[in-house]
Amino acid sequence: YRDWTHVKSMVIHPGHPLQTPFEGIHHVYANAAARSGLESGEYADGAVLVFDQLAYHTADAASTEGERVLLGVMVKDRTRYADTGGWGFEAWRGDSRTERMVDDDGASCYACHTQVEDRDYVFTQWRD
Repeated sequence: YRDWTHVKSMVIHPGHPLQTPFEGIHHVYANAAARSGLESGEYADGAVLVFDQLAYHTADAASTEGERVLLGVMVKDRTRYADTGGWGFEAWRGDSRTERMVDDDGASCYACHTQVEDRDYVFTQWRD
């Protein structure tokens, strides 16, 4: 995914409504199908977005990346994930490739993403 299109970065600081569990630096990556969806607003099956969340350290008036907090993935498949808006949601803790953080078939992720239903459940937007 790190060879895909880097779509955006952002930092969630203490005091933000999503501080727990999303405090940190976020990088969002899109495969070719997801990039096309970001540009058009319509996502085809096979679109994948990756959300790479890192802790941050601040010193000398600069914040730098720390350890990985989680790696989240959204996969578009209207048939397989019909109950969650056509998107499958998954997350892994830290650098683990086995320690899953989503244990409800994506229902909790989907519940939050419903606030952007009009954008096909995707928070990230394309920026020229």
